[in-house]
Amino acid sequence: MKGFKPDRFVLLLISMIFLAYWMPGIEHIIPLNEISTYGIAGIFFFYGLKLSPEKMKEGLSNWRLHTLIQVATFLIFPLIIIALLPFVKGEEHLTLWLAVFFLATLPSTVSSSVVMVSIAKGNIPGAIFNASVSGLIGILITPLWMGLFL
Repeated sequence: MKGFKPDRFVLLLISMIFLAYWMPGIEHIIPLNEISTYGIAGIFFFYGLKLSPEKMKEGLSNWRLHTLIQVATFLIFPLIIIALLPFVKGEEHLTLWLAVFFLATLPSTVSSSVVMVSIAKGNIPGAIFNASVSGLIGILITPLWMGLFL
């Protein structure tokens, strides 16, 4: 693999997963809640600084993209998992299915919406907008979906 250079973000993400596995009580030493709050705000802020106003307007006006992303997030993914429900046998498997269904009804995260799109050199304004909107829509839609099965 000549010329292969792993992405720094992906390496740091994998490192944090291993750190969390080997040091599960580290949140008492390092203020992870504050770091995540400021980190997410920093991601939005610095990616927003990189964008020109023209690109931001162009990205926000792409209503078909935003509709597709929100429909996929809050309708298609949950319906795919619901389609698997007839194949679930037993109480233990039902609990596992419910956990996967919960994941399918959650809004998209900042890392998948903004950081990964940036790494792929995709539509960053669209990702920023959809990450924000997805979080707001998820406040209402996720409990409604979960209320059907709990």
